[in-house]
This record gives sequence, C-alpha cells and structure tokens, in this order.
Amino acid sequence: MSVISENRLFYGDNLDILRTHIASESVDLVYLDPPFKSNAAYNLLFAAQDGSRAPAQIKAFDDTWRWDEAAVMSYHALLSSGGPMATAMRALYLLLGDSDMMAYLAMMAPRLVELHRVLKDTGSLYLHCDSTASHYLRVLLDAIFGPRQARNDIIWKRSSAHSDGRQGARHYGRITDTILFYAKSDTNTWNTHYTPYDPAYVDRDYRRVDEDGRRYRLDNIQGPGGAGKGNPYYEVMGVWRHWRYSKERMDHLIDEGRIVQTRPGAVPQYKRYLDEMPGVPLQNLWDNIPSINNRSAEILGYPTQKPIALLERIIQVSSNPGDVVLDPFCGCGTAVDAAQHLERHWIGIDITHLAINLIRKRLQDRYPDLTVPPVKGEPTTVDGAAELARTDPHGFQDWLCALAGAQSVRPHNAPTLRLAHKKGADRGIDGRLYFHDDASGATKQIVLSVKSGHLQPAYVRELRGVMEREGAEMGALLTLHEPTAAMKREALAAGVYTSPGWNRTYPRLQIVTVDDLLNERGIAYPPPAQTNVTHKKAARARSAVGGQTFPLPEVGRQTTSQPVGSPLQLTVGEAMQNSLFEMPAIPGSELPKLKRQATRRPRP
Repeated sequence: MSVISENRLFYGDNLDILRTHIASESVDLVYLDPPFKSNAAYNLLFAAQDGSRAPAQIKAFDDTWRWDEAAVMSYHALLSSGGPMATAMRALYLLLGDSDMMAYLAMMAPRLVELHRVLKDTGSLYLHCDSTASHYLRVLLDAIFGPRQARNDIIWKRSSAHSDGRQGARHYGRITDTILFYAKSDTNTWNTHYTPYDPAYVDRDYRRVDEDGRRYRLDNIQGPGGAGKGNPYYEVMGVWRHWRYSKERMDHLIDEGRIVQTRPGAVPQYKRYLDEMPGVPLQNLWDNIPSINNRSAEILGYPTQKPIALLERIIQVSSNPGDVVLDPFCGCGTAVDAAQHLERHWIGIDITHLAINLIRKRLQDRYPDLTVPPVKGEPTTVDGAAELARTDPHGFQDWLCALAGAQSVRPHNAPTLRLAHKKGADRGIDGRLYFHDDASGATKQIVLSVKSGHLQPAYVRELRGVMEREGAEMGALLTLHEPTAAMKREALAAGVYTSPGWNRTYPRLQIVTVDDLLNERGIAYPPPAQTNVTHKKAARARSAVGGQTFPLPEVGRQTTSQPVGSPLQLTVGEAMQNSLFEMPAIPGSELPKLKRQATRRPRP
C-alpha cells in the first residue's frame, strides 16, 4: 500500500493520470461529481447517433458525450476485460443502444474501475449525480464494488420548489441530487456525524427544565426482558422492579440526582439532559445544506460549484486528518478546498485549464501561507508550451490566458460563461482581464490576443483596432515566440495608460511572451493583488493549516501596498460580487450599486 504525503494537482485526462500517476491502494476517499447530462433534453440524450463526431471528452461546462469511435473502443475494451463489468456493459448496451447515454457510461466505467483500484481497503467512494444517470451508474458500481458494498443512496435537496409546470412539464419538481456511497470493504472508515434535533421534538420531549435552566426528559430505567434477561430485582424509592442498572450503579445515580420520582409510588425514571445528547445520527436525506446561489458568500461563478459544507460533511464522515482525498473531476476545487480545510492530503484532476486556474487561485485566496503544488501536466517550459500549441491550440489559448491571470473567451464556452459578446467569431479577442483602479468603481478591461505561430506587425495593429472598437483601456498580445523589432515599435506607438488611482503609467499595448509568463514577467497594469477582478475571490479560511489559523477578512481593511492618497480600497465582498462570470463586456461599465464599506488610508 502506497503512502501519499503531499498534495497534487493534475491537468489532463483523469483516466490516463489515474493509470500513470496514482498507485493502487493509496487513496482513502474518492468524491467525484462528473458531468452527467443534467442540462440535456431527455429524448436527445437517448437518441441514437449516426456519423462521425469528435472523440468524447469531458469539458468544463459542456456535458456532451457522443457515441463515436472513442466510445466504441472504450466499450469493446470493457467487454474484453470480462467479469461482472463486461456483463453489465453488455446488458446496458442492449437497453440503450448507440446513444449518448451509452457513450457516457462507456467513458465512466473504466474511470470507476481505476478509482476502485486506487482506494485503500478502508476507503469509500461518493459519486454525485442526478436522476438522469444515477440508476445506470449504480449498475456500474455494483459490478465493480459488489452490490453488498453499496452503503447508501444519499439524497441531497439542492434547491427549493420548482415551477416546471408553468413551462408545460408533466412531472414533479426535480429538486434533489443523488450521491451514491460505496465502500471498498466492510472496514471502511466511519465517523458518525450528528445533526441538531428538530425543534418540535425538543419542545415535546425535553419540555422539563431544572433549577439550572437545563432542559431534560425522563427515560425508562426498567430492565428490558425482566428476569429472563438477567436484570437485577430490588427496591428503588419504594418501588420493586427489575432494573437495567446494578444496585451500586443505581445508588450512584440517585446521589447525582439523575433518578427522579414524579410522585410517591410512581416508577422512578432517569433524568436525561438535552445538552448531553449528541444529536440525531445523520440519515441519508440531506436537506439542511443549501446549494450555491447568487447570494452565497462562497460563490465563485463556476456553474457546477457545490457548497463546501456538503464536501466537508462527506470528508469528516469517511476520512481522518492526514488521509488522502481524491477528486478526479475537481472543477472549481470545492473538494480540494474542503480537504485542505480539514487537514487532509488531496489530489485534484481536471482536463481544463480554466478549472485548474480557478483551483489554484481559490487555494491562494483561502490559504495565503499554503504553497500550491505545481500543476502536473501543464507546460513548464517554452518547448512544452510549443508542444501544447501544436497538439491542442484551444488548450494552449486557455492555458496562456490563465497564466496571465485572465480568462479565455473562446466562442465555444462564452455563452455558458454568460459573457456579453455573441456566440460565433471571437472578433479578435482571445481573453479578457478586468480590473478596478479608481474610486468610481468603474470596471476596466484588458483585451488579449493569443498567437502561437509566425509573428508579424499586422497582429499588433489588429489588436490596437480591437482595443479601440471595444473601448478597452489596455491590450496584450500573448505570443509563443519573441516579437520582432517592428512589432515592438507598433506596440509603443499605442501610447500609455495612466491609472487615476495609482498615479502610474503603463504601456497601453504590451507584447508578453510565454517565456515572460513562465518567469513571472506578466502584463503590467495596476497591482493585480488589489485590482484584478477577473475571477471571484474566495474568502480566507478559518482553519488550522500548518499550525496557523487564517481569520476571515475584515471589511474595508487596508493593505500596506495601497498608495498614499489613493481612492477607496475595494473589499473582498465587492470583488466577489462582480467578475468574469457576471460582468458585461462593455468597456467602462459601472459596478452594480452595492453596499460598500471602505476607508481611506490616512496621509502620513
């Protein structure tokens, strides 16, 4: 059994990473929230697919699976492996045929096999899904873990009532998700979790209050089964019965005032205090953890973000401090965040640079003293970047924008991220970076263009034209190769941007190479730590991490790097209210009229 003692963050296909980098029996807990077609129409999901499509892949915000060559190959590989999994896949194919759902299951099955392999014997797996695919996924898990290792179908109430009927729906409102809980063996780690008692139960059963103000109830102390079960028979307060306690123990409880006789001749009872009770053992209906919404303090703007309380509950119950938690579809990193918060080691995997960058930033915001591990699978050299540009141009664009602290705005994901520009051509914009640098709260932007091939001065002129068209304060050309002297002259001709809040000037159009970004020579603009609002900022965690407690940020607290006489300092809350995911792509657009609490730094 391998021991993992460091955190790991991987970029790439989780199947390849599991097979190559994660040892057998090295993980204590797996949580996965894979794309499960929740946004697809039911009839389209099960429709047969004809013709050639791109290989089925997991993409952020794109729960699209197709029965194509990759899905067929995965299906036949599973059949060749034999055993219960082959039987299950064959039966599912007879039912579903060449459908998108079958493609989804063909891609999920080998990943679930690998996740079972990497789990320790004491490990558990929690698979988060909805009613569209939960019953099929359970068949796969039964084939892998065995039916008797199915512990629970946990039902999480993620939202309040839906009014689907107004749109013509003829079904009950769908307001729950399912979390399939499986254990690898009968010795799985288990820490009982308790929830508070229902107030009505407390008012009914703990209605008595003693002189100290403590609520209590009276419980039966007669021995169940009487003499037949060996319960002692003796007198207590004038009453003869078979009791559940020995005479010595009973006398001790009487001395402590824990045995009560409500009236002469009544059977004595035990005084049970409410404050000594742990609560109700957690059941499989979880209706006390609300989902993320626009008013949630922890919202980061990631469409499938789950509340951290949900992940903390799972991690606390099925792992211990120092254990290893793995999330192979880690998205915006809620499982990773929760694991760090609860002092577990963690492994996160995702196939999009967007997700990896969000996780990295989230951890940096939440745990300032944490050293976020290098991302395995991302380029670390110019040669590696060139290989990524050759094999995956779109991935190169996403990675380079993320490296610059910006967000890629490729047409394929722009509509889902709710950016204002329309689906279609990118109109010369590959990324955007937003910042605030004055007291007005106006949102300012830097438009980005990414080039991985041969460079020419025309690219600089084109970007300058885009800046004028968009009304962008600044622009940056991100390049794989070094710019020519003519390109540098064109960039200089664009002039400078003067920040009113920082009273500094910056080149209005900059050319930044991969080598620059890899060596932390990024885009020059008003200090990003105070002004960048491209991504929503996660609040600091209040948790012991590495022996230190991180308090939540104070509203309006000043930073030592704020310039003398500068305008109002934006708070964390303000930064969280507006970001790439909500911000209209209109130059100079004003922030919503939010309640602001900020102070001026006094002049020395």
